[in-house]
Amino acid sequence: MARTWRLMQGAVRVGELHEYGTDQPTILCHFSPGPGWELVSLLFDAWAVVQGPDPDGNRHASALRPLMDLGLTLHPMDGSPPLDLFRDCILRVYGDTARLRC
Repeated sequence: MARTWRLMQGAVRVGELHEYGTDQPTILCHFSPGPGWELVSLLFDAWAVVQGPDPDGNRHASALRPLMDLGLTLHPMDGSPPLDLFRDCILRVYGDTARLRC
């Protein structure tokens, strides 16, 4: 059964993820933006362009730190406990698709 999560920043719905497949260890999802997406989308876009080798991790850390500071959580629609983004799982959003690793 495909899983669904709500991406939240406090009480604001940032978006929804709908699982459509896996590419172990990653869950492949369709992403639907919510009312809070506009405020965080540029930060996800900035992290998405960081590719390739990063020996000291500075490029990834510089792009990822602002996202971590947002306090985003994933709320499974099956009633399971929420997950803290970037502590319990990693989420990358690419337009209308996303890759989730928990």
